[in-house]
Amino acid sequence: MKPARDAALDAFIGLIADRGFAEVTLHDVAEAAGSSLADLYRLYPDKVALVGAFMARIDGQVLAGTPSRRDPDETARDRLFDTMMRRYDALRPYREALAAIRRAATRDPVLTLAIGPALRRSMATMLEAASVPSEGLTGALRQNGLLAIHYAVSRVYDKDETGDLSKTMAALDNRLKMAERWAQLFDKYVKFSDSRVLPTGSNSPAA
Repeated sequence: MKPARDAALDAFIGLIADRGFAEVTLHDVAEAAGSSLADLYRLYPDKVALVGAFMARIDGQVLAGTPSRRDPDETARDRLFDTMMRRYDALRPYREALAAIRRAATRDPVLTLAIGPALRRSMATMLEAASVPSEGLTGALRQNGLLAIHYAVSRVYDKDETGDLSKTMAALDNRLKMAERWAQLFDKYVKFSDSRVLPTGSNSPAA
């Protein structure tokens, strides 16, 4: 017998894949999961919480496939590529549900804002899985950059019917290469700017 959390999440995923996100209520999920509405509410108070749990499930599957040791010959781009492709592979059984969530978010800006934190957590998790720091201001910039890449690649992924997701792989590789070039330019700019700032007290009249 499935744990109540898993049963409710599976019911939610199946229902929105069949009916669409907006058409499914918590009562529908509770009925499909064989639980009371009160019990479901204690686990997931709204559909946004269910979406967050869905993303966390995918995050967990990606992390489970992450090597315990980092290959010193791999670049950050290589690791991010492998990590994100594991994510797209993990999403394969849920493509209809995922498409339903995206369609609903496109039509409802409030829903987009509501699921934003869960998406950012997922991107932070993907960065950490790839051994790329995700904390602080720089980490926040990386999260936003990876989220933008994910949005762009997802449009290709949604229509990719190839067995090995070759179209998705190509789109992801191109986006990551572009991001890597921008990151290198940014690093050069920061180093150049730092070199023009004199250390405190050096070459001053009082020195």
